[in-house]
Amino acid sequence: MGPVRQARGIDGTNIVYRVSGDPSNRPLVLLHGWAQSSACWGEILLANLAEQFRLVAVDLRGHGYSDAPEQGYDDSANWAGDVHAVLQAEGIDSGALLLGWSYGGLVICDYLAAHGTSAVAGVVLVGAITSIGRGEAGGRVGTAMRAAIPGAMSEEPRTAIKALGSFGHALTGPVDAGSVRPKGTQAQALFGLTLSTAPRVRAALFDRAVSHDELLAGLDVPAFVLHGTEDTVVDVSAGRHAASLIPQVTESYWDGVDHGPFVADPERFLAEVVAFGKGL
Repeated sequence: MGPVRQARGIDGTNIVYRVSGDPSNRPLVLLHGWAQSSACWGEILLANLAEQFRLVAVDLRGHGYSDAPEQGYDDSANWAGDVHAVLQAEGIDSGALLLGWSYGGLVICDYLAAHGTSAVAGVVLVGAITSIGRGEAGGRVGTAMRAAIPGAMSEEPRTAIKALGSFGHALTGPVDAGSVRPKGTQAQALFGLTLSTAPRVRAALFDRAVSHDELLAGLDVPAFVLHGTEDTVVDVSAGRHAASLIPQVTESYWDGVDHGPFVADPERFLAEVVAFGKGL
């Protein structure tokens, strides 16, 4: 990856991101999931994406090298402002492809609700939630996520490690025979990212409720929904729900794959994202 840069959110939070690729290519902005960072994508996949796009890989607030303020995680305006600040810092005012994994999908919706699609050409939702709160179909979580709560938010190391074990397995879990299995080192790296996210941040990300169904129903740019059928963190029904609302949607459901499609088969992931991006 190229240089590390930072932008300032509306509440003063410094948002750190990495850039790479040809500046003349279409911008691809990567937004990771809960308790992860821009490192979750892996250096090989990031390098391959940078050959096709102007790549911007963001550390969400509270994650990676970005600031972790004491409060503000329950305010959609802050999340929207973080994405907007990065786009402004990079001079991106049109043609961007926003890709959100897991919680990153919710952050994309926060941004679109506040700023619209003038800077956006398309959206990719990977194992993503688009709403959050009790009863929200676009935020339905799976068995591994339910099992991890509330232990995953604990400041007691043994409690957190035990609770996050099943969650970590879901990121790199078993897939159909013949598919690419992740290396043990990558599984450990993802688990390490989860543990390095402060327990108070892990908890705060769930301390809000917002529905983006109306936003998705009126979305005026194409979207690509990519979801594993055996996702135990964000249930596949959440992806199907989003797809049912979006007017211009392409869907790809990976049989037998859990919450990390780009881990399970990075080559297929690359091919599908590039194909969607090139088709815009």
